[in-house]
Amino acid sequence: MKYVEIPYVKKVSRILYGTAAPPFMQGGDGNDLLDAMYALGINTFDSARVYGGAETSLGKWIEERKMRDKVVILSKCAHPDPSGRKRVNEKEIREDYAVSAGELRTDYIDIYLLHRDDPEVPVGEIVELLNAMHEEGKIGAFGGSNWTHRRIAEANAYAKEHHLIPFTVSSPHFSLAEQVQDPWGGGCVTISGPSNGAAREWYRSQGMPVIAYSSLSHGFLSGRVKSGEREKAGQILDEFAMKGYGCADNFERLRRCEELAEKKQCTVSQIAMAWIFRQELNMLAVVSTSSAERMQANIDAMSMKMSEEEAAYLDLL
Repeated sequence: MKYVEIPYVKKVSRILYGTAAPPFMQGGDGNDLLDAMYALGINTFDSARVYGGAETSLGKWIEERKMRDKVVILSKCAHPDPSGRKRVNEKEIREDYAVSAGELRTDYIDIYLLHRDDPEVPVGEIVELLNAMHEEGKIGAFGGSNWTHRRIAEANAYAKEHHLIPFTVSSPHFSLAEQVQDPWGGGCVTISGPSNGAAREWYRSQGMPVIAYSSLSHGFLSGRVKSGEREKAGQILDEFAMKGYGCADNFERLRRCEELAEKKQCTVSQIAMAWIFRQELNMLAVVSTSSAERMQANIDAMSMKMSEEEAAYLDLL
């Protein structure tokens, strides 16, 4: 496993284990699975207030295995409610935090992200609130998930002007597959694809850690779907994967992954993961799997050699 330093947090594994999957979202017992992921070197676990019972399952494992001082917890707040109403305000952020901390059985959350943005809320209010929560010992690092780089830059300019802690981490969608539609709604932000070059360049220039969610595009690049069997894709993947990633260009990217995987004698998902870590970004990735073997393959992919030409070929360049 490889690790990265993030301000106000102990070392963070470059692959985070994602709990937005069974059995966690159902609040089930995931202790053995979490044990296996930790044994592979993953010390950072991704969750959110809206991931059903995921925080409950993760918190149970942390408490029963006495892991709190050994792991990094990432959770998220301020997701819109089911009606789409935005919730980026102090009252609801603090309410989300109180529930999350209780479910996670902790008195602090290492990395705390706003799950969505509300551009109508001045960034200064948000920066002041998160600094207050940091000062209170409730959170370590903080940042945005599904925030545009422009809003993060604006927030950090405010922080600098007022001598406050800035956003130090961001979690947009990023993968080889282009996100062609918002899969879940509420303002999902991606930095993938040809139209988001400016965002990637900003992250390169800043060196800000980018925690890619849906790093295999919600299963589209996992190898479960074959590029030559497009008509079956909708039977294998859910509606969110098909809405977000099921376009012709992405099927061609998948075909090229299959081609390169055969050449390198590895899996499609390893090619897709190696491509992510081949980018000139301070890259981390959230991965969900129920198999220690598949997770080990993803970890191995971080060290795979991929030429500039191969990376460009995969991305249709």
